[in-house]
Amino acid sequence: MSAASCLRSEDQFLCSICLDVFTDPVSTPCGHNFCKNCINEHWNSNDQYLCPMCKKVFNTRPELHINTFISEMVSQFRQEAQQKASSSSSEQQAAKPGEVPCDVCTGTKLKALKSCLVCLTSYCETHLEPHLTASRLKRHQLMDPVENLEDRMCMKHDKPLELFCKTDQTCVCMFCSVLDHKTHDVVPLKEEYEGKKAELGKTEVEIQEMIQKRRLKIEEIKHSVDLSEEAADREKAEGVQVFTALKDSVERSLNELIETIEEKQRTTEKKAEDFIKELEQEISELKKRSSEVEKLSHSEDHLHLLQNFPSLKAAPPTKDWTKVSVRPSYKGTVVTAVTQLEETLSKQKNKLLEAELKRVQQYAVDVTLDPDTAHPNLILSDDGKQVNHGDVKKKLPDNPKRFKCYADVLGKQGYSSGRFYFEVQVKEKTDWDLGVARESINRKGNVTVSTDNGYWNICLRNKNEYKGFNNIPVVLSLKSRPQKVGVFVDYEEGLVSFYDVDAAALIYSFTGCSFTEKLYPFFSPCPHDGGKNFAPLIICPVNQTE
Repeated sequence: MSAASCLRSEDQFLCSICLDVFTDPVSTPCGHNFCKNCINEHWNSNDQYLCPMCKKVFNTRPELHINTFISEMVSQFRQEAQQKASSSSSEQQAAKPGEVPCDVCTGTKLKALKSCLVCLTSYCETHLEPHLTASRLKRHQLMDPVENLEDRMCMKHDKPLELFCKTDQTCVCMFCSVLDHKTHDVVPLKEEYEGKKAELGKTEVEIQEMIQKRRLKIEEIKHSVDLSEEAADREKAEGVQVFTALKDSVERSLNELIETIEEKQRTTEKKAEDFIKELEQEISELKKRSSEVEKLSHSEDHLHLLQNFPSLKAAPPTKDWTKVSVRPSYKGTVVTAVTQLEETLSKQKNKLLEAELKRVQQYAVDVTLDPDTAHPNLILSDDGKQVNHGDVKKKLPDNPKRFKCYADVLGKQGYSSGRFYFEVQVKEKTDWDLGVARESINRKGNVTVSTDNGYWNICLRNKNEYKGFNNIPVVLSLKSRPQKVGVFVDYEEGLVSFYDVDAAALIYSFTGCSFTEKLYPFFSPCPHDGGKNFAPLIICPVNQTE
């Protein structure tokens, strides 16, 4: 058999047994031509000596001789083919790493143009030509070049895998379909290919939709970053303004303190100077009297001494200096200045809190209580804005959303993004719980209210004990009893804040939270305690603070 395929398209130069260009062509008595080895091997493997082409049977094995005419023609064609192949090879590119090489090329392997599923061989443009021109080879199935063509053959029957078993979801050959997969749902490979291709089309659409969603998410995140940057700039500007004002206040207070102290020092110095002048004047008078007394004491004139003695014996009139002192007191000066500064800072802080409350009130939402979640002991108003605890446990449908163990109720509206705010009147109540809860909280069993369990709440107990329900409850110290509580949530920021609306004061904040599902407003009016805590929780319309 020949090791290389000829590029000529004439069928008469191809052996019908090996489908290759003649090697040592011989002619049978019936006039057909074959490669010498091909026809000998054919007869050696059969009991009869028959022509593979016309099926003529010879009683005795014919003696075969080389057909010199055909041999010369084949030699000529080989030379022409070699010249053409050499010329074509120079124009074609060698196979690069990752590309399928031609299995027939010797020396430099050219890039394969097609693979034959019958020959299980890959061909470059030159060696592919017989498959495009020879009638017998045209029937072979060609495809884009692939490696490992042996993988496309049935390992058991050595036949092409041209069918697909839908039962076992595997490729099979024709023998497999009638033996191992006889009762299975087997279809042509092309049919399953078309179906799978359609599925891949749908998958591709879904993937593109997923890509688009993620691109939109990227844009959303970028937009959030832009908004965050703008908010950061605003916050920095406000911070610079506030702290500049605070700095100015501190500097003014310091200057006033220094001026006060210096004024006291100046007053002290003036007072001391006046005392010193007065003392020096008295010293001068006393010196004068001392001189007169000394002079009189040395007089020998008895009459003169006796006459002047009464006026000189008594000391001149002077001030009692025993209780006079210069002791300036600066005690409390700094404390007073700091107290005044604290008052100034407190006023500034209140202004900031008022501005903060006014800002979050812009995100007010209309909250309505959800009767499907309300515990049977709770009494809801017709408009869904009020709830209190009753004595009678109502018979209600066992709704999966309803609280069973604790007298709680949720709002109808859930939020999974953005910011929202609502206000609740807690006036005249001694116990209550307020906040937000995630959708998946345990509504049927006993559960500890905490952030780990999906609650971000604060509460009042025993009239004046306020707590934040973190994983470890936090005791809250409030200056006044809130009459109306504002609840603000920033989903993306992971923030839940509570405000005393009337005092415009921050009560408590949960920060750094991670929200992954819907959040619902949460309310618990708590047991009425014999009527002491019967007042309802009331969802109020939000009136922005002035």
